[in-house]
Amino acid sequence: MAAEDRMTQREKWKVIRQIKPAYVKASRREQGKKLDHLEETLGMHRKSIIRRIHSDLRRKPRQRERGPKYGADVEDALRVMWETYDHICAHRITPDLAWMAEHLAHHGELEVTPELLMQLEEISISTIKRILKRIGQYKPRRRRRKPKESPLTKRIPVRRIPYDEKEPGHFEVDLVHHSGPETYGHYVHTLQMIDVATGWSERVAVLGRSYKVMEDAFTRILIRLPFPVLEIHSDNGGEFLNAHLERFWGGIVREIHLSRCDRDRRNDNRFVEQKNDTLVRHYLGFDRLDTVAHTLTLNRLYPRMGLYYNYFQPVMRLERKVWIPPSDSRPGRTRLYHDRATTPFNRLCATDAMLPEHRDLLTDLRRRTNPRQLRREIYETIDYLFSLPGATDDKKEDVHLTLRRPDVLHIGDESPVTLSFDRTMTVR
Repeated sequence: MAAEDRMTQREKWKVIRQIKPAYVKASRREQGKKLDHLEETLGMHRKSIIRRIHSDLRRKPRQRERGPKYGADVEDALRVMWETYDHICAHRITPDLAWMAEHLAHHGELEVTPELLMQLEEISISTIKRILKRIGQYKPRRRRRKPKESPLTKRIPVRRIPYDEKEPGHFEVDLVHHSGPETYGHYVHTLQMIDVATGWSERVAVLGRSYKVMEDAFTRILIRLPFPVLEIHSDNGGEFLNAHLERFWGGIVREIHLSRCDRDRRNDNRFVEQKNDTLVRHYLGFDRLDTVAHTLTLNRLYPRMGLYYNYFQPVMRLERKVWIPPSDSRPGRTRLYHDRATTPFNRLCATDAMLPEHRDLLTDLRRRTNPRQLRREIYETIDYLFSLPGATDDKKEDVHLTLRRPDVLHIGDESPVTLSFDRTMTVR
């Protein structure tokens, strides 16, 4: 049997456990045939197979641990050579260990003996991995030049909204770029806000990233929300952390807590990053959108998407995480448990974050809305969006838009519905 085709010890025990019931019930002649087959398949002695069959097949821990084969001199040599190799992986170090030891000894950097060279030639990659893992605990980390934080950034605390947050109003925000393959000039961005507790989502399109358009986008979303905002959690982008928006949050809109992500943890905004893909990129892709017509059309599309996803699209919410330790057959893993899928509106109604009159208004709005017709209008608006010429296109045709308030929904033949909830803002 070739070396690469040999069974591992775990596989041999598994084969013996599977064949044991049939072996015990078989006749003496059939038992002999099975032993012949096992002897040929497993590559084990016949008597050893018989002892395994008639013993307890559960794996037992070692009664006495095997002592270390390689001493401190090998570990010291590996520490010097690993630093020489600039801390590369064990697979790249192993082939030339003996040669590098002799080379360093020639330059007076390492003392070697024939026994050390022999051990470096026969040491395995797995052993080197274990030694390097132990050595790596004391390896000095490379210094990375961190960007300087402004006084404003230092005043905003770094935190992460817990996945099991129960209170509505803790929003993760992010900006999706619609620049295409090149980020030149002005182009459209989508400001998206996701409530961690309910999954409620809101979007607004802006042209550029100036504080004026960002302030206008936040104002639209705050007025459109049927429940108050308690926290705005953003990344460290300058479009969110600047003196103008700090004045906006502290002066015009009060009682909202600001927080930001850790620069070294890119998954702190995990809920809004996921929705950036499913609720923005899935529909708009990565094409370039860079005109006023694109912005106005998107702001006609996003209120319809908000109505469709917040009232008719069930979402699941992570309830808890359970660590399952490793076993003989599977490595350790984290099992995620989610609750029963329901819409963000139903999750919001199960809390006391919304006023009763607002709940009645939105319940009536959902009753009057045809979700299939609403979905058709969403895709018709997307088709119209991609029929518009871009700023760099050669088309010179005029674009005619029917301008409506972005917060007014015209659904079919029903009368327009204005979504405006002034209780979310406190104006000085």
